Amino acid sequence: MASSLRLAAACVTALLYISLATGGGYTEEIREPVEQGAIAQCAENSEEAGHTIPISVWLEMGPVPQPLPLFSKIKNLDGKTFALKDLLEFEQVNVKDWWPKQGETLVWEPGFELQWKEVTTTGATNCVSHTTSTQDAPEITYLAAYVHARRWIEVKLEVTGSHLFQVYLDGTMVASKSSSGEPGKDPANKPGSVSKEVELETGKHLLLVKSLRDPGNSAPCQTSATLRMARDWPEAAVEITTSSKQYMNIKHLLDTPSISSVSISPEGDLVALAVRRSLPPSNESESWLELRRVEDGSLLHTYRGGTSVSGLRWAPKGRMCSYTSSAKDGRTLWIVDLDRGTVTPLLENVENLGGHSWAPDGSFIIYSMTEKHKPDKSGIKLLKGMRDRQPGWRDRSFLYLVNVSQGTKQRLTAGALTTRLNDVSPNGDRILFTRWWPDYSERPYEKTEFFALNLPDMTVDPLWTCNWSGSAHWSPDGKRLLATGPPAMFGEKGVNVLDGLIPNDYDTQAFIYDLETKTGEPITREFDPKIDQAIWSKTEDCIYFAVTEGSYRCLYRYDLEEKCFERIDTDVDVIGRLDIAEHQPVAVYTGSSASEPPKAYVMNLKARKPRLLHDPAKKDFEDVMLGNVERWTFRNKSNVEIEGRVYYPPDFDSRSTYPCIVHYYGGTSPTPRSFGGRYPKNLYAAQGYVVYVLQPSGATGFGQAFSALHVNDWGIIVADEIIDGVKQFLRAHPFVDESRVGCIGASYGGFMTMLLQTRTDMFAAAVSHAGISSISSHWGEGYWGYAYCAVAAANSFPWNRKDIFIDQSPLFHADKIKTPLLLLHGMADTNVPPGESIQLYTALKLLGRDVELIQIDEQDHQIMEYNKRILWTQSILAWFDRWLKNQPQWWDHMYGEK
Repeated sequence: MASSLRLAAACVTALLYISLATGGGYTEEIREPVEQGAIAQCAENSEEAGHTIPISVWLEMGPVPQPLPLFSKIKNLDGKTFALKDLLEFEQVNVKDWWPKQGETLVWEPGFELQWKEVTTTGATNCVSHTTSTQDAPEITYLAAYVHARRWIEVKLEVTGSHLFQVYLDGTMVASKSSSGEPGKDPANKPGSVSKEVELETGKHLLLVKSLRDPGNSAPCQTSATLRMARDWPEAAVEITTSSKQYMNIKHLLDTPSISSVSISPEGDLVALAVRRSLPPSNESESWLELRRVEDGSLLHTYRGGTSVSGLRWAPKGRMCSYTSSAKDGRTLWIVDLDRGTVTPLLENVENLGGHSWAPDGSFIIYSMTEKHKPDKSGIKLLKGMRDRQPGWRDRSFLYLVNVSQGTKQRLTAGALTTRLNDVSPNGDRILFTRWWPDYSERPYEKTEFFALNLPDMTVDPLWTCNWSGSAHWSPDGKRLLATGPPAMFGEKGVNVLDGLIPNDYDTQAFIYDLETKTGEPITREFDPKIDQAIWSKTEDCIYFAVTEGSYRCLYRYDLEEKCFERIDTDVDVIGRLDIAEHQPVAVYTGSSASEPPKAYVMNLKARKPRLLHDPAKKDFEDVMLGNVERWTFRNKSNVEIEGRVYYPPDFDSRSTYPCIVHYYGGTSPTPRSFGGRYPKNLYAAQGYVVYVLQPSGATGFGQAFSALHVNDWGIIVADEIIDGVKQFLRAHPFVDESRVGCIGASYGGFMTMLLQTRTDMFAAAVSHAGISSISSHWGEGYWGYAYCAVAAANSFPWNRKDIFIDQSPLFHADKIKTPLLLLHGMADTNVPPGESIQLYTALKLLGRDVELIQIDEQDHQIMEYNKRILWTQSILAWFDRWLKNQPQWWDHMYGEK
């Protein structure tokens, strides 16, 4: 994988839109995406060898005096003195994350402020003369220019100067001239110059030159630079600008800090945020804890120490919170006391420490620990059921209690089954927990059992058992439970589908369970959205629900007396995690929209006015321009409206024509309007594609009748809807070139990609990640195959429904596939076995079709490792560029003959 998927040292991803004409060419008008502060230059024909682009406009900052250190003329232990080249190599400032703009200032040291200013070159030599001082000492000056690559391209970068300099591309040093001399007399490298072959991905790249003036060199301190490219590259493929404005790239998604969890204090005046960011170029990341004031979002305190922070919780009383950190020796549960100003470990370096919850009075914490099963050293294993194939299935988690003040502990559960905490009762005398076990006697082949444990005497009250999974929490008075689970959690009471249909168990519903009568009553049976999170308010007579409603994730208030739902505006398309203060009607939540990165918000639930609390992506996205996103729907053959949306390139022009990428899932859940994600539509649009996303029948969030269509369908309805929807979309959007339409899907969506190519030739390219080519092999071999089919193929098996397991399996219709197909698969996928892609690849190779298979080592159903995710994303984009833009060079560079 590493040899096939390599990054050029100088090539850091920066993906930008280019306006394309039909056939992959360029429109006649070259448009720079910024109206102000930019001077663009087009390539000029010069040498027979190709095109030369002189860089004649820069941003300059400096000079900065840099005297040699004391005793620099005294030889060190290696017999060397400190020379100018050592001063050049010394890192005076970290330029890795620089993205300069005209007028921007940098405080080099107290009282010494520098500013970026635009300068232009002079004379036939295309040189910029650096500003210098009268000091007889070395000086550093920085030059910056942006290289706007309108497609993936190979260029030769050449920089010339009479003094010393280093050249950086996107924060990485690519060349250096470490000696001083006059042009034509300099013995280093070429006379006075250095050159480097680089590959530029579509987008804007920062070219930075750090120049060091040698006071002993009488030659003018000047720099010139050019880009040269072979004649077979389009002349307009590259232009130079000083504007910092850009379009989104993969680094914006992966490197930007993000909020992983939120928790609000009992009085609603403080919010704790767990923040995470990647540490490129490694695959590591860091996370930390921030405490912010609700009043104005200001930072009160940061707890940061290079450890992984998770499990953020506020104590129900006082100004205390808790979190866990991970280290090599185990995990530690920390207690933060703001009044005392202390951070102390309650549980220290505990191996396999799990989650935790506070008692209502703050006197104790319930936590979990996992006991790892020791495998038989013989290498022979007798399975204890289908789930026993899964790694770690024999591990078990149990519950413990720790007193906060004394640190004394008590084990609460043991046995053969994992116990999971759901909630602690309002008076702290009972806990609600569940046990889960497989039951192969009836669909869906698993059961969840609910218990109430009386802590003073350790007696247990069995409550109810349901098929499938679920959870529950206490009401504020302790007399009822708020339960969430499948429609049939309490029999047929919660089911709302037509006769003959089987409800979709993934369409989570809400119920109120009476502890005295031990009966559960549905409260969302007639409510179409799917329940994602439920919080019973302790200050109002209501329940707050975070729900999936179509492609949105919304907040609703359920009035317990009126028994009605009311939607609350959150200012976002998709809310993330929600928390509500114990003693005040104040909520904190994370949220994003189709064109807005995730942020943290607070809201007074009485006033209903959302307010931004913290925007961790603000700095990274301040210069990023995103295209418009519009809702677009169509009517299917049953006259049902199918929801969808369109992402436009940032400089969209309806007079031009564009290639298009169609994205879908088609399984049990919709594709949400959240920002980024594994298949970032904004990123595809930034590459110059119109992106169409649709939500076919069978997804949750549209009502039980709609989601039930997923059961026993396996693409019959969905494939027709995608084909029909794309046809209607193309008719309604004439600026999309119907000969350059591609499609992409993952998991069930990957299956749909495979299936669609057996049903239509309307796509010019297709991408399937972790797709299912044979439903029967996925059903039997996949770790979750039979369990997923317990819902998706309820009561259907290979021996009684060949119309599903054979007729709907793309493998058995491989000879009908003519579309160029890219298959991607993590080789450690525990959901869809890698063989699902391998066997279709084998079939299509034998049939002589255009097919490629990329295997990603040590990755599961999602590609999580930082560097592999970048290469995986690049592979998808290069594949579409090859077939939809007639630009095979990027793909050939990655995977062609070396």
